[in-house]
Amino acid sequence: MAQLKDILYKVSLQSVSGNMETAVAQLAFDSRKVADGTAFVAIKGTQVDGHEYIEKAIEAGAVAIICEHLPENLNESVTYVQVKDSEEALGIMSANFFGNPSEKLHLVAITGTNGKTTCVTLLYQLFRGLGYNTGMLSTVENKINDEVLKATHTTPDAITINELLAQMVSKGCTHCFMEASSHAIVQRRIAGLKFKGAVFTNLSHEHLDYHKTFDEYIRAKKLLFDNLPAGAFALVNYDDKRGPIMLQNTKAWKHKYALKSFADYKAKILSNTLQGLELDIDGHTVWFKLIGDFNAYNLLAVYGTAILLDEEETDVLQELSAVDPARGRFEIVPTKSGITALVDYAHTPDALENVLHTIKEFRTGNEKVITVVGCGGNRDKEKRPVMAKIACDFSDKVVLTSDNPRFEEPDAIIADMQTGVTPANFRKTLVVADRREAIKTAVSLAEPKDIILVAGKGHEDYQEIKGERFPFDDKLILKEMLDLIHSQD
Repeated sequence: MAQLKDILYKVSLQSVSGNMETAVAQLAFDSRKVADGTAFVAIKGTQVDGHEYIEKAIEAGAVAIICEHLPENLNESVTYVQVKDSEEALGIMSANFFGNPSEKLHLVAITGTNGKTTCVTLLYQLFRGLGYNTGMLSTVENKINDEVLKATHTTPDAITINELLAQMVSKGCTHCFMEASSHAIVQRRIAGLKFKGAVFTNLSHEHLDYHKTFDEYIRAKKLLFDNLPAGAFALVNYDDKRGPIMLQNTKAWKHKYALKSFADYKAKILSNTLQGLELDIDGHTVWFKLIGDFNAYNLLAVYGTAILLDEEETDVLQELSAVDPARGRFEIVPTKSGITALVDYAHTPDALENVLHTIKEFRTGNEKVITVVGCGGNRDKEKRPVMAKIACDFSDKVVLTSDNPRFEEPDAIIADMQTGVTPANFRKTLVVADRREAIKTAVSLAEPKDIILVAGKGHEDYQEIKGERFPFDDKLILKEMLDLIHSQD
């Protein structure tokens, strides 16, 4: 319980009607979650405008309404606060309500198109290994020390973020590593948080269904760095041409990591195999369990972050060499069939190309690469033909299938993908809309020593169709099909 005036500290107010000393028991921006004593924040969402639910919130027990536009008729028993930006207000209010937990943690945000989950997972494992009580907010899962909490979004809403951070503080955590999606940055879900630092991994074609243009997508990522306080650090991939852009205008200390460019943190790939990576990092030769050039960048980002958090080089590298990859990221599915089977979350053109390029490096030339790939429904349509083209360019056989179709028809999504298949690649492409059957088809096409990649869903254990989530795990189904083939041999 807190007073409304304290929760609104640092929020830019335009007008107030009512008692600012009103006691508030909880915050909500969804009218269905309002109970007695709630401060309801009306947000103009992409689908729904919370201003239309103000009366419903009051009927459910809201004692304060925070909004951008005041209703025509005001209830005398309710306090109304008009703000310029409800989303930003919610972020700041959430931080205040939970006692500003980010100020009591070394909170580091990771942003970029690809690599966020891997970097956050590696940082979490690293700092746990170094002996710290550590929290993690990621696409795969949220963690408070060893307690696992299911994740529903890449970056949770502002109330949930601060509630989780407060739990971390209460359980003795000193560090937290979180993914910061472009949606979350633009929607101000991270407003009110105090970051110790932020990391930029890379930028490629993604989320244009939401941001509309690539420039807007770049600006969304850049906002994280623009808002960093003086004294925080900004660490960017300087081999990515957008890396320097992220550092423009930031008040934070500027740092760079790279494999090719001049940078503060440098690495060289000495060996890259299906067993792992051997890197020279700042003069230290170290072997890691992760695979592929893209993971060399992830490891370097994590190393640089740890050094900027005042950890010792040798301690960091020793612990990093023992950490495991994030679930569903270039994950090898064990099988006795002689087939190399991989599951990866690659759902952007750049990520898919990175994974297939890595597989190409391992090929001896005799084995086939068979790729199963789809694209999500109600998302960026421009990437669909690009994804299909990349799959065909780097594979011997491609099975186009369903991903999370959501409210679109799978056949329509696949038709969009097929426009990227050149005439020369028609014969290597199959269409199997049912994802389970698509994986089964890929396995039936494979022979010992061949490589199967099932891309797009990675760690996800569901398939989203017409508003429902049905159990579906690429890794389990791929293993089931491989075991079935092996039992028939």
